[in-house]
Amino acid sequence: MAAGADLSFVNLGISVEHMVKSFHIGSFSVAFYGLIIAIGMVCGILMAQSDAKRRGQDPEIYLDFAIYGILFAILGARIYYVVFQWGYYKENLTEIINLRKGGLAIYGGIIAGVITLYVFAKKKGLSFFSMADSVVLGLVTGQIIGRWGNFFNCEAFGGFTEGLFAMRIKRSIVNANMISQELIDNLIVENGVEYIQVHPTFLYESLWNLGVLLFMLWYRKRKKFDGEMLLIYFAGYGIGRTWIEGLRTDSLLVPGTGLAVSQLLSIFLAVVSLAILLYRHRQEAKGREGNS
Repeated sequence: MAAGADLSFVNLGISVEHMVKSFHIGSFSVAFYGLIIAIGMVCGILMAQSDAKRRGQDPEIYLDFAIYGILFAILGARIYYVVFQWGYYKENLTEIINLRKGGLAIYGGIIAGVITLYVFAKKKGLSFFSMADSVVLGLVTGQIIGRWGNFFNCEAFGGFTEGLFAMRIKRSIVNANMISQELIDNLIVENGVEYIQVHPTFLYESLWNLGVLLFMLWYRKRKKFDGEMLLIYFAGYGIGRTWIEGLRTDSLLVPGTGLAVSQLLSIFLAVVSLAILLYRHRQEAKGREGNS
């Protein structure tokens, strides 16, 4: 680890001397958080269009949907985040529209995106489930890239760890509200500078989603029914997010319970999706037996 580095993966020998969260084009400031999310969105659209073309669909339809889908997904992600952090935002109303510091909850975006796709498909006379099978490939691609926005914002990390991927960050560049008592109890002080050492859960989720995407790309030619890729995404992402959310220190909680909203939702999605997949595959198997 480089002495005095803002951020380091201490067991991998990787250091970032000065963590830069934005840059300027003339007088205009560009946050890396927003830029990376935008790159993820573009790559996600291209992935969905590529899959649609492979399936003989019009790729332009997915571009038309993206205009609405991205807009409402961002709105949904922000509303979801603000609702579960209302204790802070009710005292800081002007901060609700400030996205430069982060504060987009992926499940809020997914919920809004699914609703938008359903309305869009119905208006266009298209199959919601058929479109969803291509859209989720784009969604998980965007998530793989977009999670690195959290890296530049020094957020979405977990509790203390000394494991292989342990990430050490200067306490002074981290939002104080995200630092748990466990991290304070395990503060590392070097040359008078305080550091927290954490699970890089943004990295875990990015890598997990990469695995989900690779499986989906392999399986898509073998799918048995429209909507199957959507269910595989919900199951795969839900399983991974259940584990990862258990490591995080900045989870949005159900008011008065101490339970992580995203973890509960992940468990629900994974269980329901797996149950439907199992049921549909059994029905497909019975159908083949009946025809033989």
